[in-house]
Amino acid sequence: MSVVVAMVATVGAAWGALPAYAAGPTATFVKTSDWGSGWEGKYTITNGGASTINGWSVAFDLPAGTTMGSYWDALLTSSGQRHTFTNRSWNGSLAPGASVSFGFLATGSGSPANCTLNGASCGGGTPPTTAPPTTRPPTTPPTTQPPTNPPTNPPTSGLPRHFLTGYWHNFDNPAVELRLRDVPAEYDLIAVAFAEATGTPGTVTFGVDPGLSASLGGYTNADFTADVRTVKARGKKVILSVGGETGRVAVNDSASATNFSNSVYALIQQYGFDGVDIDLENGLNPTYMAQALRALRNRVGANLIITMAPQTIDMQSPSVSYFKLALDIRDILTVVHTQFYNSGSMLGCDQSFAYGQGTVNFMTALACLQLEAGLRPDQVALGLPAGPGAAGGGIVAPSMVNQALDCLARATNCGSFRPPRTYPGIRGAMTWSINWDVANGNAFARTVRPHLNTLP
Repeated sequence: MSVVVAMVATVGAAWGALPAYAAGPTATFVKTSDWGSGWEGKYTITNGGASTINGWSVAFDLPAGTTMGSYWDALLTSSGQRHTFTNRSWNGSLAPGASVSFGFLATGSGSPANCTLNGASCGGGTPPTTAPPTTRPPTTPPTTQPPTNPPTNPPTSGLPRHFLTGYWHNFDNPAVELRLRDVPAEYDLIAVAFAEATGTPGTVTFGVDPGLSASLGGYTNADFTADVRTVKARGKKVILSVGGETGRVAVNDSASATNFSNSVYALIQQYGFDGVDIDLENGLNPTYMAQALRALRNRVGANLIITMAPQTIDMQSPSVSYFKLALDIRDILTVVHTQFYNSGSMLGCDQSFAYGQGTVNFMTALACLQLEAGLRPDQVALGLPAGPGAAGGGIVAPSMVNQALDCLARATNCGSFRPPRTYPGIRGAMTWSINWDVANGNAFARTVRPHLNTLP
C-alpha cells in the first residue's frame, strides 16, 4: 500500500494527463529493516497543505499472523488488527512543509494496509474524477532512492572487533585507588569517571580529584596527562565519561548542546582523550545530546569514540530517551554498554516475560532487545559489575558473562531464553569498575578478556 502511495505523484507526473490537485497531509510507510520473522517500520507524516496541522492520527490494519511490538515517538491504541498511532505532546504540530515520523517493531511477514491519516487516505489530496489516460503506466515501478541507513561497519576507532571496557575511578571509595598507568593490560577501553557539571548549562570540566591525589601520594593533572599518553602508547583507548549516579550535566537546548560540545572538545585537546562516554543516570534530552555529539564529531573526526552506559530501564523501549539517542546517532555511535545490574526484573526482546537480573537469560534477552530494535551487533556490549562491592544487585560470575556472549554470538551456552538469531559481531563487555576488579583479584578482566578472543 505504501509503495502505491509513494508512486502516485511520480506516475501522475510521468503521464502528464492527470489534473493537478492539492497534496494535503500524507503518511508514507517504509520497512527500515526486515529479518524474516519480523521487521522495523517507519511512518513519515508530511504536511503538504497550506495550514498548520495541530495533532495527527495514523491508523492501519496488520494482517492476521502479524503482531505489533515495541513503538516510539507516538502513542498506540489497538483494536484487534487495527492499530492507531497518535502524536505525542511534543510532535503534534506540523507547519506547512514540515514532517515528523514514528516507528515500531512487528513480528510476522505482513505489511500495513488501509492506512488513514486523521480519517482521510494516507495518500492525501483529492483523487481525480476524470477518466485515466489511454496510455498504460509502466509496469515497472519508478526507481526511488531508499532511505539512508547507518553504515554496516563501525566508525573508525582503532578498537578490536571484540573488546573489554572498564571504568577508572577519579575519586576515593572502598575499592583500590589506581594511577591510570597502572590499569591492567586486559582493558582495551578505559572510561575515566567522571567529568563534572559547571554553573553553565551543558559545560563540563575535569581534573584529578584532590582526594584521589592525596590517596596516591600526589597525582596531578600533568601526571594524569602523561599517563594518558603512556596508556595510549600501549595500544589502549581512553575516553572521558560524563555523568554517573550523581552527575547533573544538562543538555536541554541548542545553547547547552554547543557548550557541551565545546567543553568536551577542549578537554580532549587538553588531556588527549579518544572520545566521550554518556552516562547520565538522571535523564537526557536525545535531540540536543545528539546535536552536541554530532557537533563534537564534526570537530574531532571519524576517530572519535562515542559510547553510552544507560541503565537497563533506559533501554526498554526505542521511545525512551536513551534508546532514542542511540538509534538517532547510529551512524557515529561506537557502542552502548548497558548496565545490566541494579535493575530488578525487565522485559527482553520477546516482550512476554520479565527476566530476573543476575542470570544469563537477563543479559541475553535484554541485549537481544537492543539488537532487534535497530542497533548493530558491533554497537552492543554487556555491562556488569566487577564482583562484590561494585553494585547493589545483578552481580554475576565472570564465567556467566562469557556464557551470555556465547549465546549471542554462537547460540551456545544459552539459558532457557534463545535469541531469534546469532550476532557474531557482538562487541564485548564492560565492567564497573577497573578499581573494583583489582580489589577482587582481577577476576573479571582475566576471565572475560581472553574469552573475547574466541568469539567469531
